[in-house]
Amino acid sequence: MKIREQKKPDFHNPFFRKGLQIGVLSVGILLVFTILIGNAADLRIALNQSTQKYLDDVTVQTARDIHDALTNKMTSLVTISDTASHLDEECTGEEQLVEFLHRKAQILEFDPLILLHRDGTIISSDGDSAPPWIASADFLQIDGVLASFEGEVKANYIGGQSIFYSVPISRKGQIDEVLIGVRSKENMQAMISTKNFDGEMLSCIINSTGQVVISPTDLKPFLRLDDIFRENKDKKVIDEIHRMQENMKSNQNGILKFTAVTKENLILSYNSLGVNDWFLLTLIPANFLSSGAERYILQSFVIIGLTILLFSLFLFSVYRFYHIHRKQLERLAFVDPLTGGPNNAAFQLKYTELAKTMTPDTYSILLVNVNGFKLINERLGIPTGNRILAYLYQVLERQLRPADDEFAARVESDHFFLCLKEHEPKELQNRLDEMIREINAFRSTDLPACHMTFRQGACVVDDPSLEITLLQDRARLACQSQTAEHREKCAFYDNSLTERMKMEQELNDLFDSSIKNHDFKVYLQPKIRLETNRAEGAEALVRWIHPEKGVIYPSDFIPLFEMNGKICSLDFYIFTQVCQTLRAWIASGKNPIPVSVNLSRQHFLEHNFLKKFADIAKEYEIPPGMIEFELTESIFFDNRQINVVKEMIRQMHQLGFLCSLDDFGSGFSSLGLLKEFDVDTIKLDRSFFVNMAGEKAKDVIACLIELSKKLKVHTVAEGIETDEMVEYLRMIKCDMVQGYIFSRPIPISEFEERYI
Repeated sequence: MKIREQKKPDFHNPFFRKGLQIGVLSVGILLVFTILIGNAADLRIALNQSTQKYLDDVTVQTARDIHDALTNKMTSLVTISDTASHLDEECTGEEQLVEFLHRKAQILEFDPLILLHRDGTIISSDGDSAPPWIASADFLQIDGVLASFEGEVKANYIGGQSIFYSVPISRKGQIDEVLIGVRSKENMQAMISTKNFDGEMLSCIINSTGQVVISPTDLKPFLRLDDIFRENKDKKVIDEIHRMQENMKSNQNGILKFTAVTKENLILSYNSLGVNDWFLLTLIPANFLSSGAERYILQSFVIIGLTILLFSLFLFSVYRFYHIHRKQLERLAFVDPLTGGPNNAAFQLKYTELAKTMTPDTYSILLVNVNGFKLINERLGIPTGNRILAYLYQVLERQLRPADDEFAARVESDHFFLCLKEHEPKELQNRLDEMIREINAFRSTDLPACHMTFRQGACVVDDPSLEITLLQDRARLACQSQTAEHREKCAFYDNSLTERMKMEQELNDLFDSSIKNHDFKVYLQPKIRLETNRAEGAEALVRWIHPEKGVIYPSDFIPLFEMNGKICSLDFYIFTQVCQTLRAWIASGKNPIPVSVNLSRQHFLEHNFLKKFADIAKEYEIPPGMIEFELTESIFFDNRQINVVKEMIRQMHQLGFLCSLDDFGSGFSSLGLLKEFDVDTIKLDRSFFVNMAGEKAKDVIACLIELSKKLKVHTVAEGIETDEMVEYLRMIKCDMVQGYIFSRPIPISEFEERYI
């Protein structure tokens, strides 16, 4: 007989996997129902326990609040009694006493406030000789009042209508009067009323014998304690009732569950108020939380069942959709639609897999992006620009070595990330240079040739366990750190970049508080007129002297604030300080000299920025011509805002400001600037004077001075440090000199002593 060999399940068969998934889902659904049925049995017990716990928490807090309210009233009454004991020294008439009691009764909400003499005489805050609801003689029959004549502070109640407090009034060691504060029933009802348990909770105040002190309503259940309970022969219930009564006599709290006359299961909580033998009695239905439990559980089963059914149908639909469109979803998730290559998600996923077997210091993450690619889009159009981006990826991909698991992706716009198996800077640079050469060759393509330059940043993977996003950020940070002179070379990440980023963040965080605390100081450097050897001008320079960080150099914070826009706030701050200084000079009768302040190019992004400067100058009544704006040469070279700069210079003159061209000669088109812009002064950059040994250098300076005089433009030579330079400039009629040969930048107070 031939035995049939048992067939092993094919785990790779899609139908088997699909059936397995459905089976697992079915088992999961049955397990959920089983757990729900099991939990339903424990739910009612848990709800009953929660009801008792909740009741205990509520009543303990309510009892504490009532106790605090009662003791506060008694404390307040004691304070009034002390004042009343001295009234005979300040006021002698009954009318003054009534007014005093009336005022205090209103403040402390007593109804009324009564002064009772041992002989039965009464003075009430409402002006009556005695309240209408009690005779004056009856007060002397109340135990609490009698106790107060013996020096005690007491609280008591009158027929379930009012609570009153009595305190002794001692004069010269004798107690002949008692101060009584009465609180109406309504006030006390508000104290014990509560909105907990949806209004199904009833509370009252009783004494240890079960007599009602204050009830929120006139319900009979609170008239006598014994009437609350149904006559029951159950020994356990009887014992519980007796235990409750004994607890109340010994001032102990507790909770009792019982069946009322109405056959309703109730929970009773009794809590001592700590005043006399009074207790807060609170009653709620025992099934407050569990009454709707069965209905809720049934509804929950139906809802969960429908939800599971719908969810199962949804999962089945998703499974079919995924099975049919999986490749399409993968393409949407991991493919860049523009280049057809991987996107950033795919790049990060591939790196994560590679990092599991990567040896440290063998791979690098690189970022390359095209300089000025927006101009290519504007010149050639966006469709052509997109084709160029696809071409860039194709070239980069051809330069990769798949055998070394190298890969690349376009992550956004014109930014491309590469993962290369290189770690030596020289080899990385050689490979990048080869890629760029092939890109700019535009071989085997019908695209219009255009020379492209790239910003390049790299991060060597010294720790493969690092997140790829962190490595990408480091490559991006290295790319951003490229300086102008190394724009065509790859910048490599090191820890100094992170430290610099931290320092820049710290300076940013300190900026606002330093402006507020005046940590930025204005220093003045004189401009000496060579004809008179006198200071006839000054430049305002900023120094940051932080109380904790010390001196922070301008080279550390000026470029940072230029980049993030805070430089505008700093300029306004310096301008205001200069205006205050000029106003102080004028007010003290000194001869002020013009002061120049630097104006960042960031201001020119706002159309009407000069108005704020003019308003500040007007506030300090600064005469025209006393403030000069120094504009750096780079502002004038922005072809997109030449007309804006011209208009701003015209407005400066109209508003009474002067304008100077700073760093003249540091650029490449300085002479053209003199023709285009109506500046009052040019400041010759110190680079002119670094090497004046040759006659040619001196002739260039002399020609600039002569040209400026013909154009009626003043000249200031910056950075002058030697007597030889001063004498030559004096000879060629340069107007003023600014440099260490005369003075470094100095504080305003020192400047005033030396030059004003």
